[in-house]
Formats: sequence, C-alpha cells, structure tokens
Amino acid sequence: MKVIRLPTIFAFFLFASVAISQEQPEWQLDTLQSYVDRSNQAYDVYQYKDAIKYASLLIEKGKEFERPVYEFLGYDILGGIYTETDDSIQGKIYSEKALALARTIGKDSLIAWGTLNLGILYSENKNTYHKAIQYFEESIAINEKLGDYNEIYLTYVNLIWTHLDNNAPEKAYQFLQKAEALSGKQIDSLNKMYIDLLYGRYYLTQKNYTQARLKLEKIASLADEDAHMDLALEAYENLAKLYSATYNYENAFKNLDKYHNYKQKAYTLKKLEETEKARAKFELAQAQKNLQVALKEQEYSDELISKSRSLTTVLIIAIAILVMSLIGVVIFFRTRKKYITNLQIKNQELEIAREKAEKLSKVKTKFLSTVSHELRTPLYGVIGISSLLKEDENLKEYSEDLDALKFSADYLLALINDVLLLSKMDADAITLSKVPYEMNALLKNILRSFETSLQQNGNQLHLEIDDRIPNKLIGDPVRLSQVLINLVGNAIKFTENGNIWLELKLVKKSKKDRFMTEFVVKDDGPGIPLDKQGDIFKEFTQIENKNHSYKGTGLGLTIVKKILKLYGSKISLESAPGKGAKFTFNLNLRAYEPTAPYIPKNSSSLNGKERANEASVKHVLIVDDNKINQKVTKKTLEKHQIKSTLADDGAEALEICKESKFDLILMDIHMPNMNGMEATRHIRKFDKNIPILALTAVELDENKTEIINSGINDIIHKPYNLPEFLDTVFKYLYVEETNSVS
Repeated sequence: MKVIRLPTIFAFFLFASVAISQEQPEWQLDTLQSYVDRSNQAYDVYQYKDAIKYASLLIEKGKEFERPVYEFLGYDILGGIYTETDDSIQGKIYSEKALALARTIGKDSLIAWGTLNLGILYSENKNTYHKAIQYFEESIAINEKLGDYNEIYLTYVNLIWTHLDNNAPEKAYQFLQKAEALSGKQIDSLNKMYIDLLYGRYYLTQKNYTQARLKLEKIASLADEDAHMDLALEAYENLAKLYSATYNYENAFKNLDKYHNYKQKAYTLKKLEETEKARAKFELAQAQKNLQVALKEQEYSDELISKSRSLTTVLIIAIAILVMSLIGVVIFFRTRKKYITNLQIKNQELEIAREKAEKLSKVKTKFLSTVSHELRTPLYGVIGISSLLKEDENLKEYSEDLDALKFSADYLLALINDVLLLSKMDADAITLSKVPYEMNALLKNILRSFETSLQQNGNQLHLEIDDRIPNKLIGDPVRLSQVLINLVGNAIKFTENGNIWLELKLVKKSKKDRFMTEFVVKDDGPGIPLDKQGDIFKEFTQIENKNHSYKGTGLGLTIVKKILKLYGSKISLESAPGKGAKFTFNLNLRAYEPTAPYIPKNSSSLNGKERANEASVKHVLIVDDNKINQKVTKKTLEKHQIKSTLADDGAEALEICKESKFDLILMDIHMPNMNGMEATRHIRKFDKNIPILALTAVELDENKTEIINSGINDIIHKPYNLPEFLDTVFKYLYVEETNSVS
C-alpha cells in the first residue's frame, strides 16, 4: 500500500483563515470559494475535465483578485489531479509551482503543506528517496515552529513509512519515538492508528514478534470495527508474514485469508474507481488543451489591459490566432499526408530491395554451389591424373612439368575453397562442429601437407606442444586446421632458408575438461611493415614479397580472423621489418573422455599397403558419371591391390549390386538418371551392411545431413587429399583386420 496522503483539494480548509481579510470584498471570496467547491465536487466524481477547469479559473481569478493563496490552491489541486491520473511528471510540475508560489507569499503554513505534498510524491520512487526525506524534514521544522502538532504527526507517518519501505528501520524508529512523544496532544485518531501499524511493521523487521503481534492485532481489530480497509489490508498481510516467520502456519493461513477477503473488497471498489477514471481520462487531454488556452488568453488579456488596447484589437488578435491555428492545422495535415505517402513509397522500395537481395543471395549461393561442383569435378581428374603420372617411372623426365600442373590445380582448388568459405562466413552459414579428434594427429597432418613447400624454400618447421594439453579433444578440427594451415602457409610463403615455429602453450585450466591454450605461429622471415599490419586482415590484401613462386588470394588471414571470431577469440600480431612475424591467439580447448575405445582417423598402426598385403583382395564398386574421375579412382585403388568395377550412374550401380557382391561402394552424389542418395536408399533395402562412401564435389555444409540420412556411411570431398582418401577407404575395407590388430 502506498504512503497515505490527504487529497490536496481539501487543503483550502486548512488555509482559509490565512486568505480571509476584512478588507477583501465578500463577493470575490465567494467566487473563489465556489471554484474550490466545484473543483472538489468534480474531483470526487472523476470529472477531471471540470476539476481542471475550475482549478484553472482559481489560478486565473486568484491573480486577477490578487489572492495568491487561492492561486496556490489552484496549482496544488492541479498537482493532485494529474498525480491521481498517473501523470506524475505533470503532477510534480504543478506541485512544485505551488510550493514556489508559497515561498514567494512567505506563508509558513503553505510552505509546510507544499513540502509535505512533494515529499509524498518523491517518496514513491526509490531513486528520489533522499529528496523526499528533505521535503518531509522541512515540513516538520515549519510545523514545529507553527505548533501544528496534527500536521507534524501526519508528516511523521509519511516519513516513517518511507524509511520502512526503503529498508531503513533504524531511522524509522527515531521518528516513531518522536511521534509517540506527541501522542498526548490533540492528534487525529486515524493517524494514531497508523503509528501503531508502523510500530508493528518496525518490530517485524527487528524480529520482535511479540511486540509486532500486539500492535498488528490491535490495528486489525480496530480496522475491522471501523471498516478501515487500507489499515486492515496492511495489518493482516503483516500478521500473515509474522506467523509464517514463527512457523505458526495455522494463524498465518487465517490472517492471509482475511487479507485476501479485504483484498477482494478493495479490488471490487478499485475496479469501479478505475472504470470511472478510465472514462475521465478520455476527456483529460482536451482539458489540458483548454487550460493552456485559458492561460494564454489570460496572458494576452493582461498584456492588452496594460497597453490599454481596445476590445476590437483583442478580437482581431484572437481571430488572427485562430486563423493561424487553422492554417497551421491545414499545413500540418498536408505535411503529414505527404510524409505518410513518402513513407509508404519508401517501404515499398525497401520491400522490393529486400526481395531482390534475397533473390540475389539465393542466386549467389546457387552459383557458388554450381561453380564449386563444376570446377572441383575436373580438378579431381587433373590432380588425380597428375599424381598418378608423377609416380610413373617412365615419365621421370616430365616430373617438373607434372609438378607444375599439380601445383596449379592445387592452387586453383585452394582459391575455390577460400572464396566459398568466405562467402559462407559473410552469410553466417558456418557453425563450429563438436566431434572427437586428436591434436597430435591433426598437427602431424598439417606438417605433412607442407613438406614440399618447406623443401622448396629451404625452411624448417618446429613443433612444440605443452605436455599438459590433452591429446584427445572434442571440437571442430576442420576449422582449427584451416586457421593453422593459413598461418603456417603464410609463414612459409614469406620466409626463405629460415625457421617457422608452431607452439601450443597451456595458459590455464579453468574447469575439469577446459584448457585455455595459446597458439603461436612465428617465423624469422622479413617481417611485416608497421603501416601494413592493419591491412593484412582485409580481404584480397597481399604484401609484396620477393618470393614470386607463391601468389595467394589475399583471403587467408581474413578467413583466420573470421573463424577465430566464431570461437570468440582474436588474433594478435607482433612484427617489425627484419625481425620476423609472430601471430598469437587463444582457444578454450575441451578434453574428450570417450566411453568407448576411441579410434581417430589416421590412427591405425597399419598403413594401406600393409593392410592390402595382409588381407584378401577387396572389390570396390566405383559409381561416377565422369569417365576421367572413374579412371583416377580406379588407378588409385589398383596401386593398393584393390579391384574395382565401374558404373556410370545410380541406376546402373543398383543393377550391378543386385548381381554382384562388393566390399565397398564409392558413390558420386550428382549423377543423371538416378543420383547417389536415391541409389543408396534402394541398395539399403537389400544390403544393410555394405559400406557406402560418398565421393562428391558438392559443398558438404549444404546437404551433409541429407547425404548421411540416405544411408551413406561417410563422405570424401573431391578433389581429395590422397592419404585421407586411403585412410577412409581402408577404415571401412579392413575393419575386421583393424579390430584384430587393435
């Protein structure tokens, strides 16, 4: 319940004696008194428009008759009305005007009343608690000088209540004692009841349950007898809290039940009151406008009287204002209509632009997917054939040409992958996976991929791993590899006859399975100029280097930065010309604790040839609509003593599978007549166990889930890395041998 407050519109009765003078004409006092009465009556029946009108007239006539006390009452009434209608800002404005006028008049009784009203207003907001206390204390000081003990007592009630609501029981108790000292004076009985209630609340905060119960039960009994609903609500609510705190749940329930009974009655009365208020608020806006017009007319009237202008001039000015108002309204509505029309046009343009952007985005995605597939498919053939030809002893004299061919194909593949990855990152289509992997195996694969480029530039790569970092982890090894490959690749690219270091250091172990790890990639190469260090992370930015054998896309460091952003990490750079470069970033690695034996990729103790030699000859079905790709895959398998049969599409593969038995199927996805996923679903109807591996050039992120759900066991991305390809194939071909070895 809010701090109690007497309605401000009754304030006149407290100050009527101040306003009346023997020298004032009686008809003026009767007029002003009638405005007070009418405003009072309108307020009681929620006719706020009329209440505001008479309060405004009270201000106007108070000025005209030079009766500042009534002008004060007018502002005070307006403050009460606006506060009652939940416009606390406007209420404070008028209440502060009333107080300012009271200070100008110099009447202590008016100042005391004004400060009490503002204290109550500010006490309802915890942010203005201290300001409220200042107003209360000023009101008490003035009333003590005037000897108005009833007003002092009322202010004590509000002040104590405010302290208790703001968890300051010690301060509240000081004023409770002061209020009790005034109990022998002629104090309103209702205010005394409030003091007893506040004593009960204070004792409850101090856990003095005996004294609290005596006070609260006394108030509850008196409230029941005199039908004081607000007091009853407060008393029974606090009694329920008291008995609950003392584990007397039976009495707690009884008092809570009485509280709810009063609450229901209060709700019914409040509902009727709010209904009337809601109706009245519809008229309040117009009343505010009328008030402003009345005040403006009064200002105009004062100005005209002071300058002795004629009634005709007043009418001309009024008409001119009216005409200007009408013109302003017309201009306003025309401008508003224009703005609305323009806004509708802009909204239509934005909608068209949005649809166009979505369409372009879909076209871009489709284009990149198509380009990816159409470029990767022939690249698979180029890279595969060049690799096979390079191993042919009869073609040794063409070794350099084949190296150049394979390098160009690898470079083109890297370019395609970088552009596609960056496009997906810009579209927020990349998320981090959570799969088991081994850090040692991942790093060794990365080192192995740079063997040729290290030899070409005469560099040495040093790997240092903190022993405290667990080897078995769970996370996204693909994205981590992309970061490290780009950073190490850049170091090799710009360094000749030097050293590159890849270091992993444990920073801290935050939880049982969390390891904050610092990754460092540094070199002793030429370094990066200070004026270029801010540009190297921008797209398509390259730094000139004397090593012309390497030409990049300028996307590597951009990709690194965006991948690390997915991890919530940032990369830092330390470099100077002639002093090499050092890239550093931190990742919170998560340890993996498998519940079953963990066999990561590339972990078998047997390589491909050993497996082939120790096992019987295996037979693989190659399904691909591209003849060159068929040939590359077939030759690759033959080198490892694996027989193969070829099928040009899914339908042919289905018929062959029905007639022959295979140990494994390599299935292309996009093929005519019947695609790889459809063919797999048909094969699974009669063969649940045969391993089927997707060998595809499409982007895995696009439909990986759909591919796996079709019944395919694993996916190999074309153009593939040969060791990874063989590792995946052998994992499924020689699963029984692998299990027996392990």
